[in-house]
Amino acid sequence: MRWLVTGAAGMLGAELTTLLAGEGEDVAALSRRDLDLCDPAAVRAAVRTEKPDVVVNCAAWTAVDEAETREREALAVNGHAVRPLAAACAGHGATLVHLSTDYVFDGTARTPYAEDEPVNPVNAYGRTKAAGERAALRHGGYVVRTAWLYGAHGPNFAKTMIRLAAGGDPVRVVDDQHGQPTWTGDLAAQIVRLVRASPPPGVYHGTNAGRTTWYGYAREIFRLLGDDPDRVRPTSSRDFPRPARRPAYGVLGHEAWGRAGLAPMRDWREALRDAWPRLAGPGGL
Repeated sequence: MRWLVTGAAGMLGAELTTLLAGEGEDVAALSRRDLDLCDPAAVRAAVRTEKPDVVVNCAAWTAVDEAETREREALAVNGHAVRPLAAACAGHGATLVHLSTDYVFDGTARTPYAEDEPVNPVNAYGRTKAAGERAALRHGGYVVRTAWLYGAHGPNFAKTMIRLAAGGDPVRVVDDQHGQPTWTGDLAAQIVRLVRASPPPGVYHGTNAGRTTWYGYAREIFRLLGDDPDRVRPTSSRDFPRPARRPAYGVLGHEAWGRAGLAPMRDWREALRDAWPRLAGPGGL
């Protein structure tokens, strides 16, 4: 099977590329420098030249706050660019897996969002990602929503907490946003399982199981460091105002995996323990 990974230099793209190469798969890894997704002709040429069986679109505008004032640019990458990519995949018989986000929801729920829950984004980033979802689904692709990603490649919350812990001072972390820390290693493996199982196209939620807050997540990181979790102090989102409104509740349900005959991803704490050597060990930061 030949794979094409866009956004291959990013946190998930790099993880997926490494996994596929390690399993002996034939993979073309294209970074933003290699392929401008906003150039439809270049997208069509890449699919025509690489002849992939599977395209995993990890490329995205992920600067959530910047999107509030640059929504048109974010939409070009997260929304409009998905249309020619999805059409090219459909035209060449390639399976498309498009990555999306919990930010397509408004965060007012109190139970996990189902895959078929109507989207209602509350910020520009969420609106642009919802547009990309529609384009992918229109052409028969898979949409895999994820959230709170961390991994060995690139900056993320876990690495930030590890650096702050080294400073010795108390760390204030919001305790009123709920979600699911998700390891790129687990998500990459789940994407591969999804493609190999070939269930009906649609939406799948690619997050580790369980739930916590950023505060609870930070305490677990300090505990794994052998540090005092009480150095992490709870605070409110009001104390950290940001340009883009964050959904207060982004916990995603995983029922679609069962319908596809696949197990959902494991609990986030177990995943974090397994990811730990790559996060906190030599080279992790």
